[in-house]
Amino acid sequence: MEKILIIDDEKSILDLLSVVFKKEGYTVFTSISAVKALELIDKEDVDLVLTDIKMPQMSGMEILKHVKESRPDIPVVMITAYGTINQAVQAFKQGAVDYVVKPFDIDELKIVVAQGLEKRRLKQENTLLKKEFREKYTFSNMVGKSKSIREVYSLIEKVSASDTTVMITGESGTGKEVAARAIHVYSRRRERPFVSINCAALPENLLESELFGHMKGSFTGAIVNKKGLFEVAESGTLFLDEVSEMSPLTQVKLLRSLQERKIRRVGGTEEIPIDVRIIGATNQDLKKRIGEGRFREDLFYRLNVISFNMPPLRQRKDDIPLLANHFLAEFCEKQGKKQKRFAPEVINVFEAYPWPGNVRELENMVERIVAIEDRETITNKSLPDELLTPQAISDSGLQIEPGFDLNLTLDEITKSYVKQALIMSDSRLKETAALLGVNYRSLRYLIDKFELKDFKKNGQNRQEPTDRQLESPWES
Repeated sequence: MEKILIIDDEKSILDLLSVVFKKEGYTVFTSISAVKALELIDKEDVDLVLTDIKMPQMSGMEILKHVKESRPDIPVVMITAYGTINQAVQAFKQGAVDYVVKPFDIDELKIVVAQGLEKRRLKQENTLLKKEFREKYTFSNMVGKSKSIREVYSLIEKVSASDTTVMITGESGTGKEVAARAIHVYSRRRERPFVSINCAALPENLLESELFGHMKGSFTGAIVNKKGLFEVAESGTLFLDEVSEMSPLTQVKLLRSLQERKIRRVGGTEEIPIDVRIIGATNQDLKKRIGEGRFREDLFYRLNVISFNMPPLRQRKDDIPLLANHFLAEFCEKQGKKQKRFAPEVINVFEAYPWPGNVRELENMVERIVAIEDRETITNKSLPDELLTPQAISDSGLQIEPGFDLNLTLDEITKSYVKQALIMSDSRLKETAALLGVNYRSLRYLIDKFELKDFKKNGQNRQEPTDRQLESPWES
């Protein structure tokens, strides 16, 4: 029940309003003394104050000042006589949410109080949403501990302090929008909107209208004037995902907007100033597109002031268990299911799989598993077949990228094949060696080299062969 404090030096008014608002379902406090009312405000968690302006001990203006200084979240409604309307207007300017004039209409007063309380609720919800937004996109929730992702964290911290345009590159599903939101959250624009658009999802005419807005009658279906996303994101951040897919005409308009910091709606003539930070993202090689004549070089340099790459998941093997368990906890909570856990064998499969769809693919996979799995422990029986085949490893789509090391890459591929063979053979070394086409001693060398002695299947450690068994080419 929301709590209302009514302050007036006329007891009859206090009694009347107390009865009225109690019938409305509120908890009502009354005070004929302004001084005692201030003590009550400091002691009770009041949701709204309704006060007369003209009182002998202390004016309503003084009460308003005290509330705004000590409890600025509490809305204040002023009660005034005709002779003090100017004071009521002044109080409105100083933070009162509304005022009513004596003799007041009870129904009107009910509406004013309800509106004041609704404004407080909306403000509290907005504050909570902003808090949740920040918590969601803090570095602690950008899950990962690998060297490559820690370098991304460092860059986000550095670029957040400025308004410089940023270009984020990387394969689909690597978390480019998550990184863009983190930049916004840590920037001075955090209290303003973060607006995103996928430039590949809309045809040219609709994309132009979405970005810059349009005027009524500018094209078929334009029945009203419409703000574009540049205007919606005013003083905030505009995230242009898949910016490489813009048409040449839209690229020209975007370049002009970035250069002049002004936009013009489709069908309009007025130049509208903009104050927006731009973050672009693409999974394409923009320099290659420039060479092909598909992307403007001058626009590239406008967007590419600061750039960094989101590493693919196959280069973040250390992060896979962290991400998998993070998504598992998240989806169990969202779907109202008891918390589950992955058996060690599942994590082994996850680490061996190349994840061509990156973090998004892993997230979708875990969501699917949680939706269909009723058991507390998730085993390989819950995994789709494509994760359990040797083809999943061979289709890793390896690319030569900056920092490429052939020996390390070959070791990583070999380790993945050995782990996959151990999974398929239930860690029976004879079958594992046969699957890999190597002899027992070669297999044992690989197991030692890649520290797979404690490799688990179905949650159980397999018994290591004795020295006597090592003399035999196959495990009995």
